[in-house]
Amino acid sequence: MTTTAQELAAAGCDWIVPTWDVPANVGALMTTRTGGVSTGPYASLNLGANVGDADEVVAENRRRLNVFLPAAPRWLRQVHGIDVVVHRARRAVAPPIADGAVTREPGVVCAVLVADCLPVLLADRAGTAVGIAHAGWRGLAAGVVERTVAALAELGADAERLTAWLGPAVGQRAFEVGGEVRAAFLAADAGADPHFAPGAPGKWHADLRALAGRRLAACGVRTIAQSDGCTVSDSARFYSWRRDRGGGRMAALVWLDPASSERPV
Repeated sequence: MTTTAQELAAAGCDWIVPTWDVPANVGALMTTRTGGVSTGPYASLNLGANVGDADEVVAENRRRLNVFLPAAPRWLRQVHGIDVVVHRARRAVAPPIADGAVTREPGVVCAVLVADCLPVLLADRAGTAVGIAHAGWRGLAAGVVERTVAALAELGADAERLTAWLGPAVGQRAFEVGGEVRAAFLAADAGADPHFAPGAPGKWHADLRALAGRRLAACGVRTIAQSDGCTVSDSARFYSWRRDRGGGRMAALVWLDPASSERPV
């Protein structure tokens, strides 16, 4: 059987297929900014609607993504919050307001859009459920990761059976934050202090992936893989809101392969 990685390589796409400890029926993917038809600051595979790119161009970019998926993604209206939706087989009329999603339905593709925020993918090692979280610092500090792990537990996937993958995001050197951000994390977890390096006076450099890893470990998730890509420093491959104050969005996606499906075109 041809894998997603092989299909991407054949198509000349440099998108990312996570390397993590999951069964064969778990699919996952993260796009880069290459492979689409957007121009200007959105060049070229902008998947985000309502960011200033033309609707018809975003639709074509999404069509190109769908070729590699078992079904069109279930997009969210992300608000940097902690709400988590359970995707069922029946698609909602409109994207729900949420920053996390879980499912145990084969063929349902959970997705988040990112451009510096951290995508957190989760999968049950038995291959029965998957989830995803959009973890910017606000959502991470407020508990979006914990909420997503809890939502998977309600589907029967306990934390100790989960594997996580942390995708490309703003790196620590590029992520200078104010003291209020550090205080928000330390209020809940004093042990997070080593993940804030001193910067300019009153500023700190936060390690978003390390902070997410602590949150996952505290929930009982022990198997955590990650990408080291920094969205800010690699302008050729990634969109970055912090770098450009605009531009496009990448997608991170996770799903359970259906027994049989036809891919959308």
